Amino acid sequence: MSSGSATAQPVRAHAHRTLPLRVGTRGSPLALWQTRTFLERVLHFCPVLRNARAFEEHVIATSGDRIQDKRLADIGGKGLFAKEIHEALLDGRIDFAVHSLKDLETEMPPGIVLACAMKREDARDALVLGPGAGELVEGDPYGTVPAGALIGTASLRRQAQLLHARPDLRVEMIRGNVGSRLGKLESGAFHGTLLALAGLRRLGLEHHASVVLDADTMVPAAGQGIVGITVREADGELRELLGGIEDREARAVSRAERALLAALDGSCRTPIGGHARLLPDGRLHLTGLVARPDGSFLLKRSLHGDTADAERLGMELGDSLRADSPADIFG
Repeated sequence: MSSGSATAQPVRAHAHRTLPLRVGTRGSPLALWQTRTFLERVLHFCPVLRNARAFEEHVIATSGDRIQDKRLADIGGKGLFAKEIHEALLDGRIDFAVHSLKDLETEMPPGIVLACAMKREDARDALVLGPGAGELVEGDPYGTVPAGALIGTASLRRQAQLLHARPDLRVEMIRGNVGSRLGKLESGAFHGTLLALAGLRRLGLEHHASVVLDADTMVPAAGQGIVGITVREADGELRELLGGIEDREARAVSRAERALLAALDGSCRTPIGGHARLLPDGRLHLTGLVARPDGSFLLKRSLHGDTADAERLGMELGDSLRADSPADIFG
């Protein structure tokens, strides 16, 4: 995290602001955990707020939450987890909003900015297997999955990488929050599913992860494991406060990953993965992936460079992947 001294001026400015600040969030257990944990972080850096009713939580139902029987790609893309929240922000009904960064559009609606990226939890995906799963196979992350098994996922990125490695498997859509997906697995509706390890950890459910997949085996979604905060572009005071508590590493990796997405400009039907990390020497290492949903084509490449060049690295890698992919990938 940034040092406490970075927040001194925002704290003084914030003392004059009308409280409580209204925070927008989705209503899932994971979204509420992320929002409340973020607010605790704000209070840690802004002691002046501790003795006041500083925040007012506004749970906002999004289209992505309401529509559970279709893939996001079929109803407008991942931005549906933020659309109604952004409308509330622009209308002045809330002051800022807390999101899973991977759920945000690559390009924000006019008048809204990403003000803050918080320290990343583990970005990797986890393979979660149902009752009766076989013994784990050393060196083969999918070795315990029987031939022809039915795997549930709504993510084309996960589906493409899984089928590329194991074309014998069957994949069907599964939607809902983490708890409901685990319930469907326990009921025997699926042999397994794929979930973000970050979400399992935050909910105290990491023990359900049968296999944690290396980020090279299953390239994560851009922004996975990072909590992002959006605010009105014109709200300079709140932007200054939030910017003062931003995690600098999360800022660098998220800028690279989101620039990769922008360069690829794939439709919501294009499986895309993006994962950046800091090397021991402080440089940034970025991996990008594009694929066909059926796994018949998959291209993965990496670049590394200075953190100050995060956006340029993302654009350069995205352009490289696009140039060497079949035209139908981005149709």
